[in-house]
Amino acid sequence: MGTGTQRSFTGASWEKQVGYCRAIRRGDLVWVTGTVSLDDDGQPFAVGDPEGQARRCLDIIAKALAEVGASMSDVVRTRMFVTDIDHWEAFGRAHGDVFRDHPPATTMVEISRFIGPQFLIEIEADACVEAG
Repeated sequence: MGTGTQRSFTGASWEKQVGYCRAIRRGDLVWVTGTVSLDDDGQPFAVGDPEGQARRCLDIIAKALAEVGASMSDVVRTRMFVTDIDHWEAFGRAHGDVFRDHPPATTMVEISRFIGPQFLIEIEADACVEAG
């Protein structure tokens, strides 16, 4: 680990196989990798439930941020990749519940698929932790 760099890992098998961490912090900046809806055992969570999957992604992101000394209120940018944009309201409800009082810039983009066909959404987050 380099000077001033913190990393968070969930233990997902993909982290070692692909070579990435859940979150990385360098100085005041934090980047959270694309996060899908997995339960604590690494199995798909809320299969078929767009809002439930989005909420689970955001819970995982919040935990990763906390592990590097940040919080959801520090998030300045999110990206939501979804397989069916028709569920935008369900995804948006989950996002809005978390970020209503401190809204980040965000993007929602429909893509063709994920590694696991059960996943409906993957969320990335960038944060800036203010000094003090």
